[in-house]
Amino acid sequence: MNARPVQGRSGEHKGRFDMTTNSDVPMGNDRVLIFDTTLRDGEQCPGATMTFEEKLEVADYLDEMGVDIIEAGFPIASEGDFEAVREIAARVEKATVAGLARAIDKDIDRAGEAVKGARRGRIHTFVSTSPIHLAHQMRKSEDEVLEIITATVNRARNLVEDVEWSAMDATRTPIDYLIACVDAAIRAGATTINLPDTVGYATPDEYEAMFRSVREGVKDSDKAIFSVHCHNDLGLAVANSLAGVAGGARQVECTINGIGERAGNAALEEVVMAIRTRADALPYAVGIDTTMLTRASRLVSAVTNFPVQYNKAIVGRNAFAHESGIHQDGVLKHQQTYEIMTPESVGVSKTSLVMGKHSGRAAFRSKLKDLGYELGDNQFEDAFTRLKALADRKKHVYDEDIEALVDEEIAHMHDRTKVVALTVIAGTMGPQSATLTLDIEGEHKTVQATGNGPVDATFNAIKQLMPHSGTLALYQVHAVTQGTDAQAEVSVRLEDEAGRTVTGRGADTDTMVASARAYVAAVNKLELKQEKTARAEAMI
Repeated sequence: MNARPVQGRSGEHKGRFDMTTNSDVPMGNDRVLIFDTTLRDGEQCPGATMTFEEKLEVADYLDEMGVDIIEAGFPIASEGDFEAVREIAARVEKATVAGLARAIDKDIDRAGEAVKGARRGRIHTFVSTSPIHLAHQMRKSEDEVLEIITATVNRARNLVEDVEWSAMDATRTPIDYLIACVDAAIRAGATTINLPDTVGYATPDEYEAMFRSVREGVKDSDKAIFSVHCHNDLGLAVANSLAGVAGGARQVECTINGIGERAGNAALEEVVMAIRTRADALPYAVGIDTTMLTRASRLVSAVTNFPVQYNKAIVGRNAFAHESGIHQDGVLKHQQTYEIMTPESVGVSKTSLVMGKHSGRAAFRSKLKDLGYELGDNQFEDAFTRLKALADRKKHVYDEDIEALVDEEIAHMHDRTKVVALTVIAGTMGPQSATLTLDIEGEHKTVQATGNGPVDATFNAIKQLMPHSGTLALYQVHAVTQGTDAQAEVSVRLEDEAGRTVTGRGADTDTMVASARAYVAAVNKLELKQEKTARAEAMI
């Protein structure tokens, strides 16, 4: 970030950054920075691996939306992660770009190399501080960890001006030792101090009190910005994040849709809209363009193949839906009777255009805009063609049908292998058979297979053309809308012998076609994840 730190004697860093943020909202005591870690912590969610192109697309959107800091990845993890962080650092125009690094020299050097091309680059380094982590994971004494903090933060500060230090498992760390660690990090030059609830253990009162105690106990606490990073194991991530802000933190680390390891992270859209909607109780300012939240949610859902639950706060399909007659009557009379924020404030339009086979391109483009989509010309034409095909098969095309259609188009845009054609023969006289044609990196290949049922036959055909080591862990079908002609949305989860899991999704009025698309999407993701792991192991 743009800053001019002043150094004291013996290289000790004095002073605090003059913060330059990705927003017109000025820095002040009530300004809360939004640190998005969708591309790093979010991607660690099992099955949520993104391609290089998808990471760039998400990063561009986060920057445009007003995110202050984008944690672009873990550069030491693989060559692919390093290249993604370096490219994001080079292209992001406003946000600070951070690379994560363990408290290891080679990690820090690699992160510094990845972000050196950024207009504002940050190294985010971390080390465990809790007794359970020191005893069983680190196998270090408290004094040894203090020495590690000083050495590694100093090393990072010699590479970049903006260094964030995190105390992993801070909420289970004795407060006196946590204060000593934070003091060491600030003295070594850390400009942001993150005290994460790594395992989602804290309650809001405890988390707020921890920040107050540390900030009061560290002599130079005013020389760094304090940050929250909360996991959702007990469903308290957003509540704890806001409690940490009340305790003096002025950076919130979060992800789109709350994705992340285990139960996920604090959801960016929930934190931001809580601050915006309850300014009376949460008197803080953020620089996010909230009208872009719904599209951000759909983008991340599409590229990760992770569906957003219908009743998800802010961005769920039902967040602004009313079925109860009482609620409908109230909203018709006055919107605020049952809505505490407007759909438009998060990028949702109440306008509904019914799509069908007689709809033209202009109407379809308008509908996509209402739903929060902006497609390139080729993507739009592909989606329009699929809309026409869908309308020929369905009596009514609902908004949910269009969302499923476009999300699948976006999700599979960069897949190496795609379904071209499928014919299935089923019935009481077995065995059932499937004839499948796949486009594998531009080459069409066809195979026929049999199986114990049409789904088994289809999956056997895919395995012949796409051999893999994954085991089917989940096969799930649900209807996107009501009616016998509803689109089927299929989820397929694969797990390999190393425990890696991926999830693919597909949608079509033909359940077998949707199943094939979902299975192929899962195999594409599994191959990508295995290649990424192999590259990381080759570096060791």
